[in-house]
Amino acid sequence: MSLNDVSVVLVHGAWADGSSWSKVIGPLQAEGVRVVAAPLPLTTLADDVAALDRTLERIGGPVVLAGHAYAGAVITATRNEKVRSLVYVAALAPDEGETVADVFYRTEPHPQAPKLAPDDHGLIYLPESAFAAAFAQHASVEEQSLLAAVQRPISPACITLAVGRPLWKDRPSWFLVAEEDRMIVPETQRFMATRMKARARSHQVDHTPIVPAPGIVVPILPG
Repeated sequence: MSLNDVSVVLVHGAWADGSSWSKVIGPLQAEGVRVVAAPLPLTTLADDVAALDRTLERIGGPVVLAGHAYAGAVITATRNEKVRSLVYVAALAPDEGETVADVFYRTEPHPQAPKLAPDDHGLIYLPESAFAAAFAQHASVEEQSLLAAVQRPISPACITLAVGRPLWKDRPSWFLVAEEDRMIVPETQRFMATRMKARARSHQVDHTPIVPAPGIVVPILPG
């Protein structure tokens, strides 16, 4: 399926917003592809899926749906009929009955992964130092500072709700395995990609390749 025939919907992960996809959006638009970045409230998984579905309602025709990190669970949980294929970028892909936490914590974390805990309002922020240490260690200092400045906190309710039948069982899927990821260990990514029978590609990139390595991410989108 040519990308000229579909719209591409990009879904941001935790501690990010739609601007995290900006370096992917530009090259796609330059090729004449319609691109939409779906905003998530990051309040509960159900809220995030509902927000994604509202974005999809606005789009006519088939959709390639791409999710980064936590957003892998969101694109997994939608059942929207417009979705023709799924792209997971260093993302989490729970199976039926699993939570995000189940797959995120299935192996020991990287030694430089940040310790995560809710604040007094029940929200989880990423420590500013974590953007350089683990979230996007390959990005420039300026890019890391921008990611930290626009980060959006995530609620524990996003990672504790079990998903139903995952959409990846019913749609073709692609998976970019980030071999230098310090947030979601590569072993877990390979496990998920194999389980879902995704067309996987591995690269020596960090957890957020959409920022320092968009040239690797864009070709993962099915053409």
